Amino acid sequence: MRLVLATLLICLLAGCASEPVVMRWDAAKEDKASDGRVWPAPQTQEVPRYRYIGQLTGEANFKPANASRSGWQQAWQLITGLLERAESPTELQRPLCGTVDSRGRVLVGDVSRGAIFVFDEAGGKLEVWDEAAPGVRFISPVGIATGHNGEVWVADAELGRVFRLDAAGQPLGEVGAGLLRRPTGLAHDPVLRRWFVSDGPAHDIKVFDDAGRLIDRWGRQGEGPGEFNLPTHLAYAQGRLYATDGLNARVQAFDEQGQVQASFGRRGLYVGNLVRPKGVAADDEGNVYIVESMHDTLLVFDGQARLLMSFGGTGSEIGRFYLPAGVWVDGRNRVFVADMFNGRIVVFQFLGGA
Repeated sequence: MRLVLATLLICLLAGCASEPVVMRWDAAKEDKASDGRVWPAPQTQEVPRYRYIGQLTGEANFKPANASRSGWQQAWQLITGLLERAESPTELQRPLCGTVDSRGRVLVGDVSRGAIFVFDEAGGKLEVWDEAAPGVRFISPVGIATGHNGEVWVADAELGRVFRLDAAGQPLGEVGAGLLRRPTGLAHDPVLRRWFVSDGPAHDIKVFDDAGRLIDRWGRQGEGPGEFNLPTHLAYAQGRLYATDGLNARVQAFDEQGQVQASFGRRGLYVGNLVRPKGVAADDEGNVYIVESMHDTLLVFDGQARLLMSFGGTGSEIGRFYLPAGVWVDGRNRVFVADMFNGRIVVFQFLGGA
């Protein structure tokens, strides 16, 4: 009934005209103190490397394109706000993983909502995909990657499978039933068209082709090079696969043949050491990003595993995190951090290393 009344009222007040909507990168209230925030901070006298862009939280990111409104429009906003106040907003709860597809959409896996949030800047809309397969809903979407023709693969740890979706979020099939025990990380090799899936309890990375056939396994349980102790997050960039080796407190980098090229981090208590590494990503200049969730920080290494900088710390203000999980980088070298317990995706722009 409320929907009917609302529809009638909007027709009366606004002539049923639809107002364009755009995606704003910062869902928070206008905060002039956040404008131009960079890391390292100016007072360090170092060259800034990262600039704060904003954060994604959900429907609050989508605003009318025309900031100036008539009295009728303002009245309508007040009325609809009162009608919808009792309804829960569509917003992130516990974002854990994400990626950016070829259309520039930001896809985020939320383990609390059991769904994929799709932030579509070009389309000015937010979508929520919760159907993994016909009659099956996502429970714990912890890994996501995109491939050819806009295809999206989602690893669901609780369901023990990887699900294939088309670019509109419609189910296409599943991969790994009976082969995967608890899939977590996902990465795609666009050249050789391979998909990498980390399987934590099996302590290996399983490799599938585009058709979903198992073609290889990398690693086994252990502490040596190429071995794993509960692998989780994955990333693929410039011919390298990066794998978070959780209980070995490191990230390993592999070449296209599965040979170890580098190892990032080690267990310890100093800045740059790893305790609970989670998300991993790399940009097109070879910088490697690792989420250290124990200390709520983002670590930045060069391609030779040398620590370049660290920023973060526990909190909810800009530049701080609360149990961050995933990290990913898009084609514009924007760095996205899934700030899980703050319920948001924080976005930074890499300014270059020169």
